[in-house]
Amino acid sequence: MYLKISVFQIDLDALILLVWAILNLQSSQILNQKFNLMNHSSKFLMLKDINILKTLSEAQINELAKRCTMEKVHKKNKIYCSGQTIDYVYLVNKGSIKLGMVAECDKILIKDIVYDHELFGENIFAKNVVRKDFSEAMSDTIIFKIPTALFKELVETNSEFANAVMTVIIERIRNLEQRMQNFVFMKAKARIVDFIRKTGNRKGIKIGVDEILINHGMSHKDIAYLTDTSRQTVARVLGELKKDNLIHFSPRKPSKILIRHSFQLAL
Repeated sequence: MYLKISVFQIDLDALILLVWAILNLQSSQILNQKFNLMNHSSKFLMLKDINILKTLSEAQINELAKRCTMEKVHKKNKIYCSGQTIDYVYLVNKGSIKLGMVAECDKILIKDIVYDHELFGENIFAKNVVRKDFSEAMSDTIIFKIPTALFKELVETNSEFANAVMTVIIERIRNLEQRMQNFVFMKAKARIVDFIRKTGNRKGIKIGVDEILINHGMSHKDIAYLTDTSRQTVARVLGELKKDNLIHFSPRKPSKILIRHSFQLAL
């Protein structure tokens, strides 16, 4: 006797993935609900500690704590995409976000990487009412979502804060201009070395007397986008620097790089 199987056969692997996705979504929703129920004074203290917000008065930070929300974004998830309306400006509490654009030919341009206590999605004063870029979590990241109306109000009523925001925008433009110059005047290896140095200065943690650890969270492909090289070139150059004992990283965790003192001297 044969057992007739329904046409609606269950793909066990697909079912496991579906259950995992549902549980993951539910855990994120529960966590985000906890963030939004967070004690107001706790959120106030967290915001007060962020450097760019130190130009705000206590009353303004208090209002910000009331009206902003916190959210956990899992690695590789988008915060916003091109074409979406501009409803929020964002602050990273802890984690890392990459900002990029997708050309019509589907080529990706990574504009910048944003780390702890840094602002993104702040260009809300342009004529466009929709996003032209995207943002994606490079690690599990906790962000503050600030309504654009509130952000505009803070900028318009606090000139020091407005100057701080303008500095962020100008610095991002300067970084893109520097990348263009590097592409024209520097060879691929020099661009990758320059990227490691700048990331160490921005994100590095001093280890011992003269070494710096950077936990950048980027793949070789991400570094290639940021240095206008290829993934293969990035892998080769990092391998050469490791062989010369200028840097060290584990094959299991290539997103963590230890910058040796000899690397600093070589620059």
